[in-house]
Amino acid sequence: MKYIGHTQFQHKNNPKIGVLVTNLGTPQAPKPKALRKYLKEFLSDPRVVEAPRWLWWCALNLVILNIRPKRSAKAYETVWTEQGSPLMFHTKAQADKIRAQLNATYGDDIVVEFAMRYGEPSISNVIDKMLNEGVEKLIVLPLYPQYSATTTASTFDAVAKEFTQRRLIPELRFINHYHDFPPYIDALAQKIEQHWQNNGRFDKLILSYHGIPKRYLTNGDPYHCECYKTSRLLAQRLDLNDDEYMTTFQSRFGREEWLTPYTDHVLRVLPEQGVKSVQVVCPGFSSDCLETIEEIGIENRDYFMEAGGEKFEYIEALNSDDKHIDALVALIESHMAGWKLDNNSIERETQANKYGATC
Repeated sequence: MKYIGHTQFQHKNNPKIGVLVTNLGTPQAPKPKALRKYLKEFLSDPRVVEAPRWLWWCALNLVILNIRPKRSAKAYETVWTEQGSPLMFHTKAQADKIRAQLNATYGDDIVVEFAMRYGEPSISNVIDKMLNEGVEKLIVLPLYPQYSATTTASTFDAVAKEFTQRRLIPELRFINHYHDFPPYIDALAQKIEQHWQNNGRFDKLILSYHGIPKRYLTNGDPYHCECYKTSRLLAQRLDLNDDEYMTTFQSRFGREEWLTPYTDHVLRVLPEQGVKSVQVVCPGFSSDCLETIEEIGIENRDYFMEAGGEKFEYIEALNSDDKHIDALVALIESHMAGWKLDNNSIERETQANKYGATC
C-alpha cells in the first residue's frame, strides 16, 4: 500500500494545533438528484443502519432511494435559504466564531476547520488541508452533545479511516460527548430563559431529541441515558418540576420500535389532557436543520394544533449564539490542556476547569 505523506519529513519550529468541528451533513441542493446522492451515502453507513448488508442493500437501492429523495427534496425546499442549507451555514458560523476566539487567545497557530460526515466539505479533504497547513496535534469535536454510535462513533470511523492511509498521523484527541458539560447546560438554559422573557412561558416544555432504534439501546448505546441526563440537568437549572417538562424522541424511520415516547404521538395527545400550549426545544441539535425547522416547527406543530392545541412555539437551537460558542471553546480548551504551542504549555485556567462534570 502507498501511504499519503510528504517526500521528506521536516521538523517545524511551530507545530500547529488543529480543531476539526464536524456535523452530520446536508445535500448540496433541495433537489431529488442531490438528495439521492446524500441519502445513499448516509443510509449506507453500517453505524446508521445495523442490518444484514445484503438485505439492506436491496431495500435501500431498490426501494428507498427510488421513493424518499423526491419526498425529502420537498421538505428541504421549505427550509432552504439564500445562504443554502441551514445546517451548513450554522456550522460554518460556529467554526468561524470558534476560530476567532481561539486565535485571539492563542494566536494563528490554532487551525479551526469544519467538515461534514456525509457530503461536503468531507472529513477526508479537510483533514488533508489541515495537515498540509502544519497541524501536528488534532482535536476532533463532533457537534453531538449526546454520544451515539450512529453519530459520534460514525465520525470516529471516518477520521480513523483517513489516518489508516497516512504515513504520519497527528497526536489525536477525540471529544465523544458533552451532554452534561455545565457551560453547555447553561447555554441551553439561557436560550430558553431568554425566549420565556420575550414570549412568556407555556403549559409545558418539550425536550425533543433525535431518535434511534430501541435495540441500539438494549445493545449498549448510551444515547438514551445521556439524553435523559441532559434533560434532568436542564430542568434543575431552570427549576422545573416533573409536570412542567417532558423528554421525547423524534425522526424515527422504518417499522421497528424506536426510543419512546415519540414526539409526534405526545403532541397529538397533550391537548386532550388539558395541555393547550407547548414550547419545544431540541437539546441534541447543535444547529437548526430540517429536523428542527420543518419536522418540529411545521409538521409537529400541525399535529398539536389539529389535536386541539392553542399555542405552539419552537425555541431555536443554540446555533452560533455567543453563549454556545463560549461553551464549545471551553470544551475545546479543556481537551487542549498540556499541549505546547509556540514552546508554551497550554495550562490556562479555563471556564471548563472550574467545573467537575461527571456522569
